Amino acid sequence: MQKAAANMEYERAAEIRDLIKYIEITVEKQKIISNDNTPRDIFNYYMDKGWLSIQVFFIRQSRLMKREKRLFPIIDDPEEEMVSFISQFYKQKNQILPKEILVPKSLPVDVISHVVEDVPVRTPQRGQKRDLLEMAGKNAQLVLEEKFRLLELDESKTTGAMKELTDAMGIAPGHKIEAFDHSHIQGADLVSAMVVFVDGQPNKNLYRKYKLKTVDHADEAASTKEVIRRRYTRLLKEHAEMPDLILMDGGTIQMNAVKDVLVNELNLNIPVGGMVKNEHHQTADLLFGNADTPLRLDPKSQGFYLLQRIQDEVHRFAITYHRKVHTKNSLSSRLDAIAGVGPKTRNKLLRKFGSLKKISAATIDDIRALGISETTAQTIKFSLSKIEEERKVTNYQDKKLTH
Repeated sequence: MQKAAANMEYERAAEIRDLIKYIEITVEKQKIISNDNTPRDIFNYYMDKGWLSIQVFFIRQSRLMKREKRLFPIIDDPEEEMVSFISQFYKQKNQILPKEILVPKSLPVDVISHVVEDVPVRTPQRGQKRDLLEMAGKNAQLVLEEKFRLLELDESKTTGAMKELTDAMGIAPGHKIEAFDHSHIQGADLVSAMVVFVDGQPNKNLYRKYKLKTVDHADEAASTKEVIRRRYTRLLKEHAEMPDLILMDGGTIQMNAVKDVLVNELNLNIPVGGMVKNEHHQTADLLFGNADTPLRLDPKSQGFYLLQRIQDEVHRFAITYHRKVHTKNSLSSRLDAIAGVGPKTRNKLLRKFGSLKKISAATIDDIRALGISETTAQTIKFSLSKIEEERKVTNYQDKKLTH
């Protein structure tokens, strides 16, 4: 904070001061002593707007000795992500297993017990353990809300941010940026998304989502070419306003693909930049120019903050859209695999219940009320119960999000 103030960055210093105060108050409230000496780890989470916030409490020697937090956008259900996270957490080098693990009731204790062998996994119903678990959940919520609050504060700082970017790139001042990102899981359900920032502010009315039509596997160049071709061919046909700058979430591969379509197919001359991330998956720099050179932006500058907001927003928008597509496709494919369920029956079930969980919870009479025969209704119930059992054993295992 003192360093920021010394650099005359008073507004930024005030933000840091507020954040420090928030952390100190939160920590002060967490000086809790448990009633026994059992080494235990406590996991809880909070999800909002496509982001998952995780808190881990380490109880050692009757005290809350350490806390860890994780914050990242997700595609799958938060429960599945949490079980996968816990599984990976204890596979880390030098990670010592506790004598007990506490998790919220929304997580499947039996599945986690299978993943973390020889350690009891429990959901406390009352007392101090439940209080600690609830506090971990509240902390997760506070961390995520703080992230959103700081993002909103940053969004208000738009004066000069766009000019800083264009000056650093050596291009004419502009007003409109269109940014793109792709999302998929191991090459399946490929989608792209575009966000638009005008004078440093997101304009959500101009956001667009794309299901990729010509790409059926993980191919960044091909995915980029398709979405750029579709977007700017349409703008040309409609004689619509072109952006002053196009940003890709990615590096040289994506940038070259954009330039290839713009120059060689559409005869357009729009500056293209690549938003790159570091090993912590955080905004690191902007690539620009014929050699895709890093601009080495000052991480304290308004231009860098704008770049960070754009990259976070397009990533969030792409993942949120992919989650919807993936869920819908997964539901459809699983229902289609059930004997006697055709497109009409599948659509009836999806319109009425919306998810496999709700279909599984429905009675046979509920399903028959949709005009489905009793035999087919019984088959659906039996098949979904088998799917649920398999999901508990396999779907919670290691999942890698390819992005």
